[in-house]
Amino acid sequence: MNGIHDLGGMHGFGSIMPESNEPVFHHDWEKMAFAMGWVALTHGLFNLDEARHALEQMNPADYLSTSYYEHWLYFLEKNLINKGIVSREALDAKIQQFAGDPNHPIPRKDAPALTERVLTMIGIGASCERPGPAPRFAAGDSVITRNINPYGHTRLPRYARGKHGVIERVHGAFVFPDTSAAGKGENPQPLYTVRFRTSELWGEHAETNQAVYLDLWESYLMLA
Repeated sequence: MNGIHDLGGMHGFGSIMPESNEPVFHHDWEKMAFAMGWVALTHGLFNLDEARHALEQMNPADYLSTSYYEHWLYFLEKNLINKGIVSREALDAKIQQFAGDPNHPIPRKDAPALTERVLTMIGIGASCERPGPAPRFAAGDSVITRNINPYGHTRLPRYARGKHGVIERVHGAFVFPDTSAAGKGENPQPLYTVRFRTSELWGEHAETNQAVYLDLWESYLMLA
């Protein structure tokens, strides 16, 4: 879907100002948000594509005015509520409880096996490569991306739709995010790294002699 999260090529948001000696976490609650997100993903309560799609549904003003780990809390809450794992009423009751008593004890459960699984997931991840169809395209092929504007999730950025590129690399078949995020199955497709000239993406005002590389699924592409 088209939303404020898809910022490629957009102006007016100011310079990126890296924080000197930035810590991994600025607040203790960020550690908890990070941990809860990974526990939910490791448990399979929702998948990564569903997490991304939840963020795309944030109110644009809220998306731009909240921090990275506030985004984690949003996709965690939204997916757990949508799947009936936590009710909105129960969540609101907990929010009110801690708002009234910030020092209220936080429940703790020691689960060494789960901790080990989560640490493994954080350390090495989990591959989304799957058995799938043979690729239609080869390295060096000229392609055009489809000009789509889907309501649901997609990994084809809006700034790269309807653009000419060249296949740089052919990967295996990987879980297709568009259906995975919608609960319609993994439906693996061949995945490609596609090279685009910046002038193709952003016209005469783009940096010269530069390129952008995007990993794109086969159904996003057509032969030029």
